[in-house]
Amino acid sequence: MKYSGLFAAAVCGLVLVAALCAGCTSTSSSAAAPVGGDSSASMMTITDGMGRTVTVPAAPDRVVCSGPGCLRYLTYLQAEDHAVGVDDMEIKENMFDARPYALANPQFSSLPMIGEFRGNDDPEKVVACNPQVIFKTYCTEASVADELQEKTGIPVVALQYGDLSKNRALMDQSLRLMGSVMGNDDRAEAVITYFDTMTTDLNERTAGVAEADRQTVFVGGIAHSGPHGFQSTQPTYPPFIFVNARMFSEGPQTAYANIAPEKIIDFDPEIIFVDLSTLQTSPSAVDELKDDPSYAAMTAVQAGEVYGVLPYNWYTANHGSVMADAYFIGTVLYPDAFSDVDPAKKADEIYTFLVGEPVYDKMDGLFENKVFERISLE
Repeated sequence: MKYSGLFAAAVCGLVLVAALCAGCTSTSSSAAAPVGGDSSASMMTITDGMGRTVTVPAAPDRVVCSGPGCLRYLTYLQAEDHAVGVDDMEIKENMFDARPYALANPQFSSLPMIGEFRGNDDPEKVVACNPQVIFKTYCTEASVADELQEKTGIPVVALQYGDLSKNRALMDQSLRLMGSVMGNDDRAEAVITYFDTMTTDLNERTAGVAEADRQTVFVGGIAHSGPHGFQSTQPTYPPFIFVNARMFSEGPQTAYANIAPEKIIDFDPEIIFVDLSTLQTSPSAVDELKDDPSYAAMTAVQAGEVYGVLPYNWYTANHGSVMADAYFIGTVLYPDAFSDVDPAKKADEIYTFLVGEPVYDKMDGLFENKVFERISLE
């Protein structure tokens, strides 16, 4: 009986190895045998964010993250030490860098490069890192993940990055999926609960304020695929939504928009917030507000009600910065409701929970110490 049990276990092990060698998805039967990790590791089969069936080692020791935000999620799950390769975004030296997960983990910049940023992987470089699993965000279609898997022989888990608003379910799904593979299910649930708790708190502090009592607000200089001037905004700006702000809503509610100056002037916001990523370009939104006479008569400019906020669109959304901005904006719009909040301390609380280190001061220093401050236009 003892030998029979050993034989059965051996057969199971061979079946698992054979399945992995045959390919990790139902659509990738020609994939080469995986080169990474321990072939004796226990295996699990999951359905990834593109609906692909993938067989992967359970709780792998060595992984790579490809594409915007992928390494951020690994960091949120406290599994950053398992990364053995990065894309070139992590290696580039940038004067500005608003990615808290990277600021908290400078060791990423010394890891081997697996390809160019935005998921342009080099299969040979990926294989050279010897990972057991590849996580990949922003796949345009399942075939992209299938092709990388076939070229490397390493299981690829595609993730839909999601966001904190309309695509919240996708964000939660990706955190749970990565957490399941990494053996960090509890941490994934803790991160999801943390965001849920903050959004509930923000809403409860502000939902009771009558529409007529809410000041009008506008955010300019929003980054998307690079820095922009004052006209660049986000009609569905999450921090405004979370605090029930009375914001510019004319036109389509697209992710990003360039608003004609005359429309901004006609809206005449009482308070203006500036995404400080704009400091990378010239003229910046701050320069325009200082120098463009067409903006000078706006109520917010006349009253000096112009404030700097953290950029969060940096290699896709940095969710912690979204929430930190929301709490700061709350203190400006509803000082009584947020009297217990110190924005800088709140930001560091958020960053410490998500990326393991309080990096607010580093972020502030990168953006001329204008974060969460009234901006002088003199």
